[in-house]
Amino acid sequence: MILEQIIVLFLVTFVATVFFTWYIRRILLKARITDNPIVSEHRHKIGTPTMGGIAFLFTIALIISISYRHAHISVLSFIILIGGIVGLVDDLIGLKVKEVQKVVVNISDEVITLGRLDVQPQEEVRVATPKAKSQIDKLLDEGKVKVVGEVPIKTEPEELEKIISQIVIGLFLGLTGVVTTLGGFELGIFAIPVVIIAILGSINSVNLIDGMDGLAAGIVGIASIACCIYGYLFGQMNIVPPFAILAALCLGFLVFNKYPASIFMGDTGSFVLGTGYAAAVLICDIPYFGVLALGVPIFSVIISLLHRAHIIKLPVEPLHHTLNHYGMSEVKIILTYWIFTILLCAIGIVVKMFFF
Repeated sequence: MILEQIIVLFLVTFVATVFFTWYIRRILLKARITDNPIVSEHRHKIGTPTMGGIAFLFTIALIISISYRHAHISVLSFIILIGGIVGLVDDLIGLKVKEVQKVVVNISDEVITLGRLDVQPQEEVRVATPKAKSQIDKLLDEGKVKVVGEVPIKTEPEELEKIISQIVIGLFLGLTGVVTTLGGFELGIFAIPVVIIAILGSINSVNLIDGMDGLAAGIVGIASIACCIYGYLFGQMNIVPPFAILAALCLGFLVFNKYPASIFMGDTGSFVLGTGYAAAVLICDIPYFGVLALGVPIFSVIISLLHRAHIIKLPVEPLHHTLNHYGMSEVKIILTYWIFTILLCAIGIVVKMFFF
């Protein structure tokens, strides 16, 4: 595919994403399918349409119809659609409220323990864990906390069910047979397990980072643009088309998703971007640079895993919500994450240029 064709593909994808995002946003607003954030600092976002990632599915369907002769784009688009469908199922399940949790504020003059958290005076927290729920009545009776609100918690598939569905996505990509080598190694019989691990890691990294306006779309967009630059600079033009599609998806969605967002992508969108990015990295065989470019979400996943393993303690998970909880503005967090992503990508390109 020549450069002019790639530019046309990028522009078509961008314009289609902008249009379909606008269209889906109208439908979601009319259907009142909107977000209800559980993080106290984001309660002002109640009523913002979610599941906006459905727009990606329409755009990808268009890409399939105009680029079906290009094998790699067809495989990438097919896998993205599968990932989006899995994310859409998660979103649909999440429309049902599982429970309503109390939000309380520490009205005492001392630090109190609620569940695993040490709650400072005047600090608001959500009563989420079984341990916290067992303690809350006593703290209310003692006059140490006051209920200041309630948040509905959506129903989610069990972790095992999520993992199985993501393994299926990786299995579908592995069975296409397009991934045979990676990072200079012949994969042979290990192709399918390697693909599955990559899909699992990418989906969960992007899904976890999708918690602030434009955060996930911005990071994946920056990483995808960097991969396009990488391919162009080092004469690997086969890398450019898949990542041009991903970059256009992200930039088109950011028209409405940048701060302050008027639509959220939901699991549908984060699964599309996570699946698409991993598939593009695997198909184009750029694992080292691809992983480095996605370093910020991967780091966030590691921090969350350390929290869940009780090695460290976060007042709220994931890391970007903790930073917001401690007073760092959402815009500053988003820009910081974007800048770190740009730096990692620049480091990867410079290292490749001068040392390899």
